[in-house]
Amino acid sequence: MEKEEVTQLLQRLKSGENKVYEQLYPLIYGELKQLAYRHMIHQRDDHTLSKTELVHEAYLKMIDQTTINFSDKSHFLAIASKCMRQILIDHARKKHAQKRGGKNKDLTYIDEIFSKQKKKAKELIDIDDALNELEKLNERLAKVVEMRFFGEMTIEDAAEALNISKSTVKRDWMKARGWLYKELKGKFEV
Repeated sequence: MEKEEVTQLLQRLKSGENKVYEQLYPLIYGELKQLAYRHMIHQRDDHTLSKTELVHEAYLKMIDQTTINFSDKSHFLAIASKCMRQILIDHARKKHAQKRGGKNKDLTYIDEIFSKQKKKAKELIDIDDALNELEKLNERLAKVVEMRFFGEMTIEDAAEALNISKSTVKRDWMKARGWLYKELKGKFEV
């Protein structure tokens, strides 16, 4: 029932009823929190964004977009996942930019720890760059990666959100992983 209710609210939103967001948010908040948890599990323990802040940032980003066209709950959550990914990438880029530059100094143990954290931000940026390249080559493959890897959506959920068959999602997931492997191979070596 909830899925149908969310879909109906999304239809009303499409027709211009912006107050629908107030009704929609409580219905999907728990699932947005789960999405945020899945995204944050790949982040450092001392990440400065909390799961709650990530949910709020993504929701605000989605409200601000007048051109987003949600077809149903799965599609809404897929777009929310993409927004969360972009927020985390932007956050990583800012952190990485702050840590770059400066003069070379003698490295201490603490400097080594910070260097490792900087590498994690760099890895996330490299993954995002590769995913953006994949999107130029094949948009659907990139969407499958976003949904499966970043959103941790099931094959079934991704198929429903993209309106394609489960077997197509499986093939796309395999192709995308192979392409990303070739692109990223050697970039994450210690």
